[in-house]
Amino acid sequence: MRSRGMLIFAALSGFLFVAIGAFAAHSLRLSLGGLEMAWLRTGLEYQAFHTLAIMALGAVMLRNPNLWFYWSGVLLAIGIVLFSGSLYCLALSHLRLWVYITPIGGVCFLTGWILLLIGALRLKKKAERRE
Repeated sequence: MRSRGMLIFAALSGFLFVAIGAFAAHSLRLSLGGLEMAWLRTGLEYQAFHTLAIMALGAVMLRNPNLWFYWSGVLLAIGIVLFSGSLYCLALSHLRLWVYITPIGGVCFLTGWILLLIGALRLKKKAERRE
């Protein structure tokens, strides 16, 4: 998932964020309980924040291709699918299997942020060497 791939993923994730949010607010709120709506809300929040992060990574990688940023974007994208996706599935199906998937997505998020930090620190060193 290079810069273009990250931007495409961010666009699709942003679209799904709005579509799922609208569907939940207008249709599902009538049939789901408070707990299920909270799961959906949490999934949507994490999807929104991480979609923006992936979009920013894609933009940064247009000028500064970086393996650390690449893997950060990949792990954040996997995190969206596993974390937010499992919460959506849990809210709609009540299959307890999904509660085992959610933390894996959370670990992907955390790892993605650590890789972003490493990439950012390495950018600074790279810029200092050029001066």
